Amino acid sequence: MKTARRTWRSSRLVAAVCSLFTAAALATVGTSAAAAADDLSPASASVSEAASAVESLNVPGTAWTVDERTGTLRVFVGSAVGGDDLARLGRTTERFGGAVTVERLGGALRTLLSGGDGVYASAGWRCSAGVNVQSGSTYYFITAGHCTDTLPTWYTSSGLTTAVGPTTGTSFPGDDYGVVRYANTAVPHPGTVGTVDVTGTATAYVGQQVCRRGATTGVHCGRVTGLNATVNYGNGDIVYGLIQTNICAEPGDSGGPLYAGDKIIGILSGGSGDCSSGGSTYYQPIQEVLNAYGLTVY
Repeated sequence: MKTARRTWRSSRLVAAVCSLFTAAALATVGTSAAAAADDLSPASASVSEAASAVESLNVPGTAWTVDERTGTLRVFVGSAVGGDDLARLGRTTERFGGAVTVERLGGALRTLLSGGDGVYASAGWRCSAGVNVQSGSTYYFITAGHCTDTLPTWYTSSGLTTAVGPTTGTSFPGDDYGVVRYANTAVPHPGTVGTVDVTGTATAYVGQQVCRRGATTGVHCGRVTGLNATVNYGNGDIVYGLIQTNICAEPGDSGGPLYAGDKIIGILSGGSGDCSSGGSTYYQPIQEVLNAYGLTVY
Protein backbone atom coordinates (compact mmCIF):
# COMPACT_ATOMS: atom_id res chain seq x y z
CA MET A 1 0.00 0.00 0.00
CA LYS A 2 1.28 3.40 -0.93
CA THR A 3 1.41 5.75 2.06
CA ALA A 4 -1.04 8.63 1.79
CA ARG A 5 0.57 11.99 1.15
CA ARG A 6 -1.08 14.47 3.49
CA THR A 7 0.10 18.06 3.45
CA TRP A 8 -1.26 20.99 5.40
CA ARG A 9 -0.15 24.46 4.46
CA SER A 10 -2.29 26.48 6.86
CA SER A 11 -2.86 26.31 10.60
CA ARG A 12 -6.60 26.84 10.06
CA LEU A 13 -8.47 25.06 7.38
CA VAL A 14 -12.02 24.96 6.19
CA ALA A 15 -13.03 22.96 3.21
CA ALA A 16 -15.44 23.28 0.35
CA VAL A 17 -15.79 20.55 -2.12
CA CYS A 18 -13.95 20.89 -5.43
CA SER A 19 -15.27 18.72 -8.23
CA LEU A 20 -13.55 16.35 -10.53
CA PHE A 21 -16.19 13.75 -11.18
CA THR A 22 -15.10 10.45 -12.41
CA ALA A 23 -17.03 8.59 -14.94
CA ALA A 24 -19.65 6.10 -14.22
CA ALA A 25 -20.44 3.00 -16.16
CA LEU A 26 -20.92 -0.06 -14.07
CA ALA A 27 -22.68 -1.93 -16.82
CA THR A 28 -22.36 -4.93 -14.66
CA VAL A 29 -21.90 -7.94 -16.77
CA GLY A 30 -21.68 -10.01 -13.62
CA THR A 31 -19.78 -13.24 -13.75
CA SER A 32 -19.38 -15.43 -10.74
CA ALA A 33 -15.90 -16.18 -9.47
CA ALA A 34 -17.20 -19.70 -9.88
CA ALA A 35 -15.73 -23.18 -9.74
CA ALA A 36 -14.39 -23.07 -6.23
CA ALA A 37 -11.98 -25.64 -4.90
CA ASP A 38 -13.75 -28.47 -3.09
CA ASP A 39 -12.25 -27.54 0.29
CA LEU A 40 -13.66 -24.03 0.23
CA SER A 41 -17.26 -22.91 0.52
CA PRO A 42 -19.02 -19.55 0.97
CA ALA A 43 -19.46 -20.44 4.62
CA SER A 44 -15.83 -21.32 5.28
CA ALA A 45 -13.96 -18.98 2.98
CA SER A 46 -12.83 -15.77 4.64
CA VAL A 47 -14.03 -12.61 2.94
CA SER A 48 -11.30 -10.60 4.65
CA GLU A 49 -8.68 -13.03 3.36
CA ALA A 50 -10.18 -12.73 -0.11
CA ALA A 51 -9.99 -8.92 0.04
CA SER A 52 -6.35 -9.10 1.14
CA ALA A 53 -5.57 -11.52 -1.66
CA VAL A 54 -7.18 -9.28 -4.28
CA GLU A 55 -5.33 -6.22 -2.99
CA SER A 56 -2.00 -8.08 -2.98
CA LEU A 57 -2.37 -8.69 -6.72
CA ASN A 58 -2.14 -4.89 -7.25
CA VAL A 59 -4.20 -4.93 -10.45
CA PRO A 60 -4.91 -1.35 -11.63
CA GLY A 61 -8.50 -0.65 -12.64
CA THR A 62 -10.16 -2.84 -10.02
CA ALA A 63 -12.36 -2.13 -7.00
CA TRP A 64 -13.89 -4.28 -4.28
CA THR A 65 -16.37 -4.05 -1.43
CA VAL A 66 -18.29 -6.39 0.87
CA ASP A 67 -21.97 -6.81 0.02
CA GLU A 68 -23.75 -6.25 3.35
CA ARG A 69 -26.79 -8.22 2.22
CA THR A 70 -25.01 -11.43 1.17
CA GLY A 71 -21.75 -11.16 3.10
CA THR A 72 -19.76 -11.79 -0.08
CA LEU A 73 -16.88 -9.82 -1.56
CA ARG A 74 -17.84 -8.11 -4.83
CA VAL A 75 -14.86 -7.44 -7.12
CA PHE A 76 -15.35 -4.95 -9.99
CA VAL A 77 -13.03 -5.13 -12.97
CA GLY A 78 -12.59 -2.20 -15.36
CA SER A 79 -12.64 -2.72 -19.12
CA ALA A 80 -8.91 -1.94 -19.41
CA VAL A 81 -7.96 -4.98 -17.31
CA GLY A 82 -6.97 -7.97 -19.41
CA GLY A 83 -4.26 -10.49 -20.22
CA ASP A 84 -2.10 -11.73 -17.35
CA ASP A 85 -3.76 -9.40 -14.82
CA LEU A 86 -7.21 -10.76 -15.60
CA ALA A 87 -5.94 -14.33 -15.44
CA ARG A 88 -4.22 -13.76 -12.08
CA LEU A 89 -7.39 -12.19 -10.71
CA GLY A 90 -9.47 -15.13 -11.91
CA ARG A 91 -7.17 -17.71 -10.35
CA THR A 92 -7.11 -15.87 -7.03
CA THR A 93 -10.85 -15.30 -6.70
CA GLU A 94 -11.64 -18.90 -7.67
CA ARG A 95 -9.85 -20.05 -4.52
CA PHE A 96 -12.60 -18.46 -2.40
CA GLY A 97 -15.57 -20.00 -4.18
CA GLY A 98 -18.96 -18.45 -3.55
CA ALA A 99 -17.47 -15.96 -1.08
CA VAL A 100 -16.39 -13.80 -4.05
CA THR A 101 -18.15 -12.57 -7.17
CA VAL A 102 -16.44 -10.79 -10.07
CA GLU A 103 -18.28 -8.21 -12.18
CA ARG A 104 -17.01 -6.64 -15.39
CA LEU A 105 -17.48 -2.86 -15.67
CA GLY A 106 -18.63 -1.15 -18.85
CA GLY A 107 -15.64 1.18 -18.83
CA ALA A 108 -12.24 1.78 -17.30
CA LEU A 109 -11.95 2.74 -13.63
CA ARG A 110 -10.13 6.06 -13.28
CA THR A 111 -9.99 9.43 -11.65
CA LEU A 112 -11.29 12.19 -13.92
CA LEU A 113 -9.18 15.32 -14.02
CA SER A 114 -11.22 17.78 -15.99
CA GLY A 115 -14.11 20.17 -15.55
CA GLY A 116 -15.92 20.96 -12.40
CA ASP A 117 -17.80 24.05 -11.44
CA GLY A 118 -15.45 26.63 -12.85
CA VAL A 119 -12.35 26.09 -10.71
CA TYR A 120 -9.06 25.77 -12.57
CA ALA A 121 -5.51 24.90 -11.56
CA SER A 122 -2.38 26.60 -12.78
CA ALA A 123 -1.32 23.38 -14.51
CA GLY A 124 -4.40 23.53 -16.74
CA TRP A 125 -6.53 21.10 -14.73
CA ARG A 126 -10.17 21.93 -14.18
CA CYS A 127 -12.26 20.97 -11.15
CA SER A 128 -15.67 21.78 -9.69
CA ALA A 129 -16.25 23.64 -6.47
CA GLY A 130 -18.76 21.71 -4.44
CA VAL A 131 -19.72 22.39 -0.84
CA ASN A 132 -17.97 25.26 0.95
CA VAL A 133 -16.72 24.93 4.51
CA GLN A 134 -15.25 27.14 7.18
CA SER A 135 -13.01 27.27 10.19
CA GLY A 136 -13.80 30.32 12.27
CA SER A 137 -13.86 33.27 9.85
CA THR A 138 -11.74 31.51 7.19
CA TYR A 139 -13.45 29.84 4.24
CA TYR A 140 -12.39 26.90 2.09
CA PHE A 141 -13.72 24.41 -0.42
CA ILE A 142 -13.03 20.68 -0.46
CA THR A 143 -12.23 18.74 -3.60
CA ALA A 144 -10.62 15.46 -4.57
CA GLY A 145 -7.07 14.94 -3.38
CA HIS A 146 -6.01 13.64 -6.79
CA CYS A 147 -7.03 17.09 -8.02
CA THR A 148 -5.11 19.22 -5.52
CA ASP A 149 -2.06 16.94 -5.31
CA THR A 150 0.98 19.02 -6.47
CA LEU A 151 -1.25 21.87 -7.71
CA PRO A 152 -0.71 25.01 -5.58
CA THR A 153 -3.18 27.65 -6.84
CA TRP A 154 -6.77 27.71 -8.11
CA TYR A 155 -8.60 30.19 -10.35
CA THR A 156 -12.17 30.98 -11.42
CA SER A 157 -11.59 30.52 -15.16
CA SER A 158 -9.33 28.78 -17.66
CA GLY A 159 -7.68 32.13 -18.39
CA LEU A 160 -6.24 32.04 -14.85
CA THR A 161 -6.98 35.75 -14.37
CA THR A 162 -8.87 35.67 -11.05
CA ALA A 163 -7.33 33.62 -8.27
CA VAL A 164 -9.50 31.81 -5.72
CA GLY A 165 -6.66 30.81 -3.42
CA PRO A 166 -4.09 28.18 -2.54
CA THR A 167 -4.31 24.47 -1.87
CA THR A 168 -3.86 24.15 1.90
CA GLY A 169 -4.36 20.42 2.43
CA THR A 170 -4.11 17.22 0.38
CA SER A 171 -4.43 13.53 1.21
CA PHE A 172 -3.99 11.14 -1.73
CA PRO A 173 -3.66 8.17 -2.15
CA GLY A 174 -5.05 6.24 0.81
CA ASP A 175 -7.68 8.97 1.09
CA ASP A 176 -8.86 11.25 -1.71
CA TYR A 177 -9.52 14.80 -0.51
CA GLY A 178 -8.01 18.23 -0.81
CA VAL A 179 -8.74 21.66 0.67
CA VAL A 180 -8.44 25.07 -1.01
CA ARG A 181 -8.63 28.37 0.91
CA TYR A 182 -10.64 31.35 -0.35
CA ALA A 183 -7.87 33.96 -0.30
CA ASN A 184 -9.70 36.34 -2.67
CA THR A 185 -12.58 38.00 -0.77
CA ALA A 186 -14.18 39.05 -4.06
CA VAL A 187 -14.95 35.42 -4.94
CA PRO A 188 -18.36 34.38 -3.51
CA HIS A 189 -18.60 31.16 -1.50
CA PRO A 190 -22.25 30.40 -0.64
CA GLY A 191 -23.19 27.42 1.50
CA THR A 192 -25.10 25.72 -1.30
CA VAL A 193 -24.86 22.94 -3.86
CA GLY A 194 -26.57 24.39 -6.90
CA THR A 195 -29.96 25.51 -5.56
CA VAL A 196 -29.77 23.27 -2.48
CA ASP A 197 -29.05 25.09 0.79
CA VAL A 198 -26.67 22.83 2.72
CA THR A 199 -27.64 22.31 6.39
CA GLY A 200 -25.21 19.61 7.49
CA THR A 201 -23.68 16.22 6.73
CA ALA A 202 -24.91 12.63 6.82
CA THR A 203 -23.47 9.11 6.85
CA ALA A 204 -24.13 6.89 3.84
CA TYR A 205 -25.99 3.58 4.05
CA VAL A 206 -26.66 0.94 1.41
CA GLY A 207 -29.87 1.62 -0.50
CA GLN A 208 -29.87 5.33 0.34
CA GLN A 209 -31.22 7.62 -2.38
CA VAL A 210 -28.55 10.20 -3.26
CA CYS A 211 -27.58 12.74 -5.92
CA ARG A 212 -24.30 14.16 -7.10
CA ARG A 213 -23.47 17.38 -8.93
CA GLY A 214 -20.64 18.15 -11.35
CA ALA A 215 -19.84 20.79 -13.94
CA THR A 216 -19.58 18.34 -16.82
CA THR A 217 -22.84 16.45 -16.44
CA GLY A 218 -24.84 18.44 -13.88
CA VAL A 219 -27.07 16.66 -11.38
CA HIS A 220 -27.61 12.89 -11.50
CA CYS A 221 -29.25 10.71 -8.86
CA GLY A 222 -29.24 7.06 -7.83
CA ARG A 223 -28.52 5.01 -4.75
CA VAL A 224 -25.68 3.86 -2.54
CA THR A 225 -24.67 0.31 -3.52
CA GLY A 226 -21.69 -0.32 -1.23
CA LEU A 227 -19.62 1.00 1.67
CA ASN A 228 -15.95 0.82 2.62
CA ALA A 229 -14.93 0.11 -0.97
CA THR A 230 -11.31 -0.02 -2.12
CA VAL A 231 -10.28 1.23 -5.57
CA ASN A 232 -6.94 0.64 -7.29
CA TYR A 233 -6.49 3.45 -9.85
CA GLY A 234 -3.01 2.26 -10.86
CA ASN A 235 0.50 3.69 -10.37
CA GLY A 236 0.30 2.79 -6.70
CA ASP A 237 -2.76 4.99 -6.17
CA ILE A 238 -5.10 2.90 -3.98
CA VAL A 239 -7.91 4.60 -2.06
CA TYR A 240 -9.78 2.99 0.85
CA GLY A 241 -13.08 3.44 2.66
CA LEU A 242 -15.07 4.81 -0.28
CA ILE A 243 -18.84 4.98 -0.83
CA GLN A 244 -20.00 3.18 -3.98
CA THR A 245 -23.03 4.30 -6.01
CA ASN A 246 -24.75 3.43 -9.28
CA ILE A 247 -24.68 7.09 -10.40
CA CYS A 248 -22.91 8.05 -13.63
CA ALA A 249 -20.25 10.74 -14.01
CA GLU A 250 -17.71 11.92 -16.56
CA PRO A 251 -14.33 13.69 -16.67
CA GLY A 252 -14.57 17.05 -14.92
CA ASP A 253 -17.11 15.87 -12.37
CA SER A 254 -14.40 14.68 -9.93
CA GLY A 255 -14.37 16.32 -6.52
CA GLY A 256 -18.03 17.26 -6.68
CA PRO A 257 -20.47 16.62 -3.84
CA LEU A 258 -22.62 13.57 -3.15
CA TYR A 259 -25.68 14.56 -1.13
CA ALA A 260 -29.05 13.39 0.18
CA GLY A 261 -31.58 16.18 0.49
CA ASP A 262 -29.73 19.09 2.10
CA LYS A 263 -27.02 16.89 3.69
CA ILE A 264 -23.55 16.40 2.21
CA ILE A 265 -22.32 12.79 2.22
CA GLY A 266 -19.15 12.61 0.17
CA ILE A 267 -16.79 13.86 -2.54
CA LEU A 268 -16.39 12.18 -5.92
CA SER A 269 -13.16 10.23 -6.23
CA GLY A 270 -13.54 8.17 -9.41
CA GLY A 271 -15.57 5.65 -11.35
CA SER A 272 -16.23 4.00 -14.67
CA GLY A 273 -18.53 4.52 -17.64
CA ASP A 274 -20.36 7.67 -18.73
CA CYS A 275 -23.79 9.26 -18.53
CA SER A 276 -24.89 7.90 -21.91
CA SER A 277 -24.47 4.22 -21.10
CA GLY A 278 -24.49 4.41 -17.29
CA GLY A 279 -21.83 3.81 -14.72
CA SER A 280 -20.57 3.47 -11.18
CA THR A 281 -18.87 6.08 -8.98
CA TYR A 282 -16.91 6.15 -5.71
CA TYR A 283 -16.83 8.87 -3.06
CA GLN A 284 -14.63 9.95 -0.17
CA PRO A 285 -16.88 10.28 2.92
CA ILE A 286 -17.17 13.98 3.81
CA GLN A 287 -17.02 13.63 7.59
CA GLU A 288 -13.51 12.20 7.47
CA VAL A 289 -12.30 15.38 5.76
CA LEU A 290 -14.08 17.66 8.21
CA ASN A 291 -12.70 15.74 11.18
CA ALA A 292 -9.15 15.75 9.81
CA TYR A 293 -8.98 19.54 9.57
CA GLY A 294 -11.61 20.77 12.02
CA LEU A 295 -13.98 22.11 9.37
CA THR A 296 -17.73 22.60 9.25
CA VAL A 297 -20.25 23.07 6.44
CA TYR A 298 -22.56 26.08 6.60
